[in-house]
Amino acid sequence: MKKIIVTLCIGSLLAFSCKNSQQEQKKEITKDSETTEFDYSAKSALKYLSSDELSGRDTGSEGIEKAAIYIEKSFEKFDIEPYFETYRDSFKLKQVDGYNVVGVLKSKEKNDLKPLVIGAHFDHIGHIEAIENDSIANGANDNASGTVAVLELAKFLSDKELKRDVIFALFSAEEKGLVGSKHLANKMKDMEVEPYVVFNIEMLGVQMQGKDYRAYVTGYEMSNLAEVFNGFYEDEEEFLGFLPQAAQYGLFKRSDNYPFFEVFNVPSHTICTFDFTNYDYYHHVKDEYEELDVEAYVKLVDDLKPGVLQLINSTETTVNLN
Repeated sequence: MKKIIVTLCIGSLLAFSCKNSQQEQKKEITKDSETTEFDYSAKSALKYLSSDELSGRDTGSEGIEKAAIYIEKSFEKFDIEPYFETYRDSFKLKQVDGYNVVGVLKSKEKNDLKPLVIGAHFDHIGHIEAIENDSIANGANDNASGTVAVLELAKFLSDKELKRDVIFALFSAEEKGLVGSKHLANKMKDMEVEPYVVFNIEMLGVQMQGKDYRAYVTGYEMSNLAEVFNGFYEDEEEFLGFLPQAAQYGLFKRSDNYPFFEVFNVPSHTICTFDFTNYDYYHHVKDEYEELDVEAYVKLVDDLKPGVLQLINSTETTVNLN
């Protein structure tokens, strides 16, 4: 009997110790992230989210927890409300706890306009086979660049008069098969919330050369989004264009726009500048902040903002499936 009591006591102590250790670890993550967040800018956000400290942001990892806390703190700073009870939209991926981070800006107008979803995945692939003793796939272009673009749009839109609600969705487990976006699309379907357009963002960190447009849109022929969006700009150069390789490689079905198209059958596209010739570090340990054209990236995101605002404030249903 004494042995049983001693064993139980040791087990309880170990469990208590483990729980305390996990709590302390989370406190440290929060503390580190809060310190970084206070220095928010597009450049500092891009640098932090792609840093070695986040270890490649694999779903379920300590690194992606740090990224999520950073995104949440940014949303709080920009007065973006949680879309659900908290910013976390949780799901299970086998034995791993996954979660999207979802915020919303609500229109002050009373109308029946459907919300616009602006999204990007914030996860990456974590550690991979080492090259020169570096095993961290930092995911600067893929997809810290898309994540920060969403944060920048949230910051820009936070003090604007909006005709419709805007949902900002940072997806995880994209690299595991679009799991986070599938989860959110189905959850919104259950809530009977149908989006007007899903504007997903991937890999904007390196610019295209020799094109007469700034970025391409996947599933170009599926809707008139590019035509409508380009109409918001007076420049001779189009903002969104058609990249043949995007169709060739089926990119429309390979990012977080696609689950929303499947579930709702609404215009759902990804905006991207990676064209298979301008960046050698896809899913590579060298996908790091220093390899990006950061100045051109920031300008591209800044130039994107007024078009997105006009897309939100178009009161007629101007974007339609073809």
